[in-house]
Amino acid sequence: MIDSGRRVLLAIATILATMVYAIDSTIVNVALPNIQGTLQATQDQAAWIVTSYIVVSAISTPLSGWLGMRFGLRLVLSVAIVGFTLGSVLCGIATDLTEMVVFRMIQGGFGAALVPLSQVVLLREFPREQHGRVMALWGMGVMVGPIIGPTLGGWLTDEYSWRWAFYINLPLGVLAWLALVSALPKGSSDGHRPFDATGFVLLSLAVGLFQFMLDRGETKDWFESGLIVAMSFGSALALYMFVVHSLTSVHPFVDVHLFKDRNFLVSVALMFVVGMTLLAPAVLLPGFLEQIKRYTAAQAGVLLAVRGGTAIVAMMLGARLTARVGPRFTMSLGILATAVSLALMGSFSVDTPAHVVFMVCLVAGFGGPFTFMPLSLVSLTTLPDRARTEAGVLLTLVRNIGSSVGVSIAIAMLARGTQTSRSHLVEHFTAYDIGRWIAVGGPPGPDAETAGLVGEITRQAAGIAYSNDFYVLALCSFVVLPLVLLLRTRHVAPPAPGAAAAAADH
Repeated sequence: MIDSGRRVLLAIATILATMVYAIDSTIVNVALPNIQGTLQATQDQAAWIVTSYIVVSAISTPLSGWLGMRFGLRLVLSVAIVGFTLGSVLCGIATDLTEMVVFRMIQGGFGAALVPLSQVVLLREFPREQHGRVMALWGMGVMVGPIIGPTLGGWLTDEYSWRWAFYINLPLGVLAWLALVSALPKGSSDGHRPFDATGFVLLSLAVGLFQFMLDRGETKDWFESGLIVAMSFGSALALYMFVVHSLTSVHPFVDVHLFKDRNFLVSVALMFVVGMTLLAPAVLLPGFLEQIKRYTAAQAGVLLAVRGGTAIVAMMLGARLTARVGPRFTMSLGILATAVSLALMGSFSVDTPAHVVFMVCLVAGFGGPFTFMPLSLVSLTTLPDRARTEAGVLLTLVRNIGSSVGVSIAIAMLARGTQTSRSHLVEHFTAYDIGRWIAVGGPPGPDAETAGLVGEITRQAAGIAYSNDFYVLALCSFVVLPLVLLLRTRHVAPPAPGAAAAAADH
């Protein structure tokens, strides 16, 4: 285990690496229209700039665990940082859509190792009594990155160019690499661990087809499309074959015996919901504020920044709270804060005052950190050291899939909910209804008053759909709350002097 000075340097390196990867998952979203215009791409083609990063990251995430065990964490992490940084620079100088998509795939492929392996490095190099504090710092990058990404991307695009949304990674990546190679010693590697090519291909097909189905489902009308049905079937078949292969293989790509550990199994279920309730509101809230509340992009960005600022404070408080009252209590508070804030968002309307939105965003900022930090700690502490790399990778994969599922379902529900609510609102508002005459000040027709009224009806319908989405996400948070009681936390608390032997017996 390294000395305290090098531990600080290592913490800085891993937090920087984690943050740049997390920020890049959302920073491009606000710059996409500008990128689309520069690269002369259609809206459908420009979507591949986002999805290529997500799909390749999802496929590469399981591979990073095997690479870390096979070649050592120091080598794999340093190569990942260099590859991700170079991919970012290449994205910034891209001149056409093909180059951009290829370079985003490079970003996603190299960046996939940053989050799970950084977590494993910190747990390995820091003493157990400091795990809570260091996980709080590391979790700050994971939680705050996607929140501040759109705000940072919008500012860089407006003030400079969309290319700076990628160039910003260069100085951060260089600093992270220098700190990592200086602080992290060469660890042991399992040079004889065989590579399960069959398991990797099957898992990649299952994840890749599933991600592609989620991405294209809304534009293809989901299961009304033969392509979506085929992808769903292919993903399910590949997953089934992967499970069978893993259970019968001598050296499987993923050790399914990890799921025999109760803490890890429960943590997987909780992490899936954390992924849903973390990213989906971050996607929905800006749209609600700008389209329904008619705030400017700058005003919406301020509210999102408040949520991110609260999350930073919550990370610090969460570490202390976990040390005092235990991770289960902290997680319960986090899940409740998430559920309550989402339920309050569901009560938003077009007339909700700004100060109410501000207060709800403050509450929302506490939910994710209070849940994520102790969960990341509890999920791995009951596993043997040799299994933590693989387990950390699986948790990251599950969180990413949860995020994709949450966003896809939320967007699909929003589109369909808007249509349904609009049809209900206008079913009595016909040309023969006296209320419509009164509302527009005369006979309805192709005039500005009628168009404005129809637009307002659509706005109200979208507001109802947003509320329904937030209520569904709140329900998901409430439903998983009892799972926290199944977690064993005896191994998590820092052992008291002289009690190490007793703790080991449990």
